[in-house]
Amino acid sequence: MTLPDHAAAQDWPNLVSMFFDQVERMGEHPFLWAKRDGAYHPHSWREVATQVSELARGLRLRGVRDGERVVLVSENRPEWLIADIAIMLAGGVTVPAYTTNTVDDHRHIIEHSGAVGVIVSTAKLAEKVLPAAHRSDATRFAVTMEEVPIRQSLNVELSAWKQVLAEGAANHDNLIDDADAIASADTACIIYTSGTGGTPKGVMQSHAALLHNIRGATQVLAQLGLKNEVFLSFLPLSHSYEHTAGQFWPIALGAQIYYAEGAEHLLANMAEAKPTVVMAVPRLYEMMHARITRGVAKQGGLKEKLFNRAVALGAKAYERPDSLNIFERLQNTVLDTLVRKKVKERFGGRLKAFVSGGAPLNPDIGVFFTALGLGINQGYGQTESGPVISVNPCDRRKMHTVGVIFPDTELKIADDGEILVKGPLVMKGYWRDEDNTRKTVVDGWLHTGDIGHVDEDGHLRITDRKKDIIVNSGGDNVAPQRIEGLLTLEPEISQAMVYGNRRPHLVGLIVPDGEWLLMWARKTGKPLSLETLSQDPDLHDALADAVKRVNTRLSNIEKVRKFIVAPEPFTIENGQMTPTLKVRRHKLNELYGPALEDLYG
Repeated sequence: MTLPDHAAAQDWPNLVSMFFDQVERMGEHPFLWAKRDGAYHPHSWREVATQVSELARGLRLRGVRDGERVVLVSENRPEWLIADIAIMLAGGVTVPAYTTNTVDDHRHIIEHSGAVGVIVSTAKLAEKVLPAAHRSDATRFAVTMEEVPIRQSLNVELSAWKQVLAEGAANHDNLIDDADAIASADTACIIYTSGTGGTPKGVMQSHAALLHNIRGATQVLAQLGLKNEVFLSFLPLSHSYEHTAGQFWPIALGAQIYYAEGAEHLLANMAEAKPTVVMAVPRLYEMMHARITRGVAKQGGLKEKLFNRAVALGAKAYERPDSLNIFERLQNTVLDTLVRKKVKERFGGRLKAFVSGGAPLNPDIGVFFTALGLGINQGYGQTESGPVISVNPCDRRKMHTVGVIFPDTELKIADDGEILVKGPLVMKGYWRDEDNTRKTVVDGWLHTGDIGHVDEDGHLRITDRKKDIIVNSGGDNVAPQRIEGLLTLEPEISQAMVYGNRRPHLVGLIVPDGEWLLMWARKTGKPLSLETLSQDPDLHDALADAVKRVNTRLSNIEKVRKFIVAPEPFTIENGQMTPTLKVRRHKLNELYGPALEDLYG
């Protein structure tokens, strides 16, 4: 099916007008796809727009007025997008919250934002959200997408999603005609940071910031073709990366969005949705790399040899394109059919590019997928910048960089190496936190807290987080994320954190790979319990071999001299990772700091 050309280069005044302009172009074409009864079913652009209008009028009937905040808690699904745009159409400000939040987390966001209402999807999530809303003096109403049994009296008016839509349908106020009056400088959403270093702060993103990102992505990634695009949405929409790049950019492109059932179903959903663009974080690419290489190793024989040859030649072609001789070029062409085509089919067969953001991507992972014909465009940014600042163009991918700066963006490097950014993408500030706002945005320049430089080709290279850099007792600066990335490439290691600020050398915290640990336990007759095995000297010796291999690739100050084994993986559930799979260093330091210090004797 051929769709109308997108209009992403157009200067829309705000996100709401952008959406309704696209509805007029796209009409009854499929837009949002969700699983029902084991199969994906579409919602057309017109159908979605009708529900947006009805919900917006229903919210206005509940007293939502210009600038008032409404908290949105839901897994990725069509109703998320509908609620988000409806809140803005009603004049409100969306405040997304993670589904993994505790009652206390929700209470902090609801009370700190002064939200007048909450929208929540399931009964399970409502068990955490409604008690938090109940305690907030500002919150007047709650809307539930699914049926929720009431187990206690609430201080908020509780309504079902269908009820609010019905009330909105009966009301004939034309809010769409007033949508253009929303100023680009108005706050579109307040996104609370995921808290890698402590208490989340509410970042006020304007319509202009997200529109800046949309235009920038469209221009820099124009070589993808950007027509008839299909996105698979699985990163949390409460995170600014997915919110902008996985929701509003597809709207600007007139694209279709499929909602994944979760990370564990990702490959199966890719085969069903056949996406053309996939947004993900480095941890997911690492997991896919491990799954692919492990599966190939199990097959063994000729298939393993062909696969490894495809990776080797593909990597050589990427890194030194003129170095392949005639025989290697011919062999590489044959491997396109024998290996790369089959790998692409596992991802749906239509994939134009992976996009990586949210954390640094290990260059080896990027080269691995590129060698298999699945290019990764690594980008960079943060919630305070809309969130994207740069991305690698398709014709100039440099895996050790985060690409070129978006158009209409100023960037400079401070004397201490910190990256500073200026332009429409910069946040309006932190909600109700003028002190931190003044420290972070100085004379219009966003102080990113990241260290880096721009290379001779205009690509930005990040060396590390300013606050994460380890300064050893000799005064040397060490970037931990690079070392951790190399450790987790080893088949024995799933997760790692290095430690050593103001100490003579580095030590580490290691989580063994689950499948490797299962095979090792069977081979040695050990009980399969990470909590028990974390103290086992034999396991320590086996992991030490992996650490030694990595140390051969590191300078003396980067080498990991000793390590301990974590008794459990880093997960979202235990609070050791953010919902976007970034390690919470402050949490790990609290838990394991004393044991790591003991390694220094």
